[in-house]
Amino acid sequence: MDNLAISRILQEIADLLEIKGENPFKIRAYRNAADIAGNHPHELALLDVSGLREIPGIGKDLAARIRDIAETGDTPYHQELLAEFPSTILDVLHLQGVGPKTVATLYRELGVKTVDDLEAAAKSGRIRSMKGMGPKKEALILKAIEERKTFAGRHLLADSCEAADAVLAYLRALAPGAVVEAVGSVRRGCETCGDLDLLASGAPPSIMDGFVEYPPVERVLGHGDTKSSILVRDGFQIDLRLVAPDSRGAAMQYFTGSKAHNIALRDRAMSRGLKLNEYGLFRSDDDTRIASEREEDIYAALDLDWVPPELREMHGEIDAAQTHALPTLIERAHLRGDLHMHTTETDGKQDIRTMAAAAREAGLEYIAITEHSQALAMANGLDEKRALAHAARIRAIDAEGVGVRLLAGIECDIKPDGSLDLSDECLAALDIVIVSVHSAFNMERQQMTDRILRAIENPNVDILGHPTGRRLLTRQAYPLDMEAVLDSAKHHRIAVEINCQVERLDLSDAHAQLARERGVPIVISTDAHAIKEFSRLRWGVAVARRAWLEPVHVLNTRPFDAFRAALRRSQRNQS
Repeated sequence: MDNLAISRILQEIADLLEIKGENPFKIRAYRNAADIAGNHPHELALLDVSGLREIPGIGKDLAARIRDIAETGDTPYHQELLAEFPSTILDVLHLQGVGPKTVATLYRELGVKTVDDLEAAAKSGRIRSMKGMGPKKEALILKAIEERKTFAGRHLLADSCEAADAVLAYLRALAPGAVVEAVGSVRRGCETCGDLDLLASGAPPSIMDGFVEYPPVERVLGHGDTKSSILVRDGFQIDLRLVAPDSRGAAMQYFTGSKAHNIALRDRAMSRGLKLNEYGLFRSDDDTRIASEREEDIYAALDLDWVPPELREMHGEIDAAQTHALPTLIERAHLRGDLHMHTTETDGKQDIRTMAAAAREAGLEYIAITEHSQALAMANGLDEKRALAHAARIRAIDAEGVGVRLLAGIECDIKPDGSLDLSDECLAALDIVIVSVHSAFNMERQQMTDRILRAIENPNVDILGHPTGRRLLTRQAYPLDMEAVLDSAKHHRIAVEINCQVERLDLSDAHAQLARERGVPIVISTDAHAIKEFSRLRWGVAVARRAWLEPVHVLNTRPFDAFRAALRRSQRNQS
């Protein structure tokens, strides 16, 4: 069990305790433990009870729970709590904006046990009559239920990759001589994924028996000689196909997709007197095999350059492959800096020096420390005095030479009227300013657009952070005229951010492509609140690759001095 898995179970225990109405101190202890587990630099599963108890915030009982989870995948205490409530209550809890206290009230007063119960209660008007609810809360609950239906069966890319990597490691241990790979939407880097598709070539048939015995399996959906399907914890359906080694390339191409890309390739094959399927590329008249073992050979036989999986969405990649015009896509190794992160000065988990050391270990050359501003009181946001004092500390540490250059910045809130949360004098004194929306999401499209346009016009702004405010699988993007925003960004020479938080990935690939086409500079940043989150850069790069971005399109692929020179404030000072 990795730290995130341990953290999820501890968080669920805290949620169940709150639904139950347990002691607030006990609830807080489990929430703190979940937070510690999710952000701890060492694998907790490798520590014994005494080692766990040395961690501040982990006492005797919590250490025992963590050891249970590490050894068995769960703890009896968690199972006891689950037994007190219908299992479906957690589905209600996971709805956007429906917290444990609300779930407890709904359960006690209205007997709500399922999402369907909740929907019926909301539609009948029973929720609005409850204390502390009202028509607005009722409408938000109905919206959350509708969004859940839209997102049903989907999983975040990072979660999908984590689940795929775990079963791949298991299968590779069962069949060391085989090639076992993820295909489908995971391989294409889609922001959310449905079923996980795996391909095994050169494996013995017994791999199917081992697959259906994978420890996290909850249900075997199918068990065959060449295809099997399982349902595992966290709702993932995983399909495994066994193919012959000489068909591996064709199978990789076929099962990676997308469907539209595959149809275009099949049509192209037919126009050349060929047929293409998961077994290979053949002549239509006599079934002579033309190519099958390598993907590159399939594309070459169709007079195409090999198309990177992230581009296989029928957005022009076939024409580009035919004319040798495919982009040289950005890779994680191209990124030199990370421009959005938080420390213990606001809501981060580590201090400046620790974040700097972790950035250096991650191979970065420079970072920007960008705390929240004062409007985000829950995150201990900075006012002008604290922002400038913090900037002085950052610059002092940078002057020491810590192996990575430091920029003193801020993530400044865009207020509902489009004004910024800190004074112009304060913002002008910093090295870099990101502006973001963190509140008042329910504006009309033009109102939200005007709000962001006004913020962009402020001459102290360098980057627009997570521009659409979306939370994948939980919250839709707020209505926004993105073309108008990008045109203004181009005019005012500010960059737009691909935020690497796995539930944001905002800009989306479609919007990042629009930015590229308009010549708007882009940055890829983690929005890290802990040192482990520097690894998020891979998810932002996945978005960038799907947007056809090359290193030249991304500002933080540049060396430190060149990056600073490209910022709006530097360009303004030069003009």
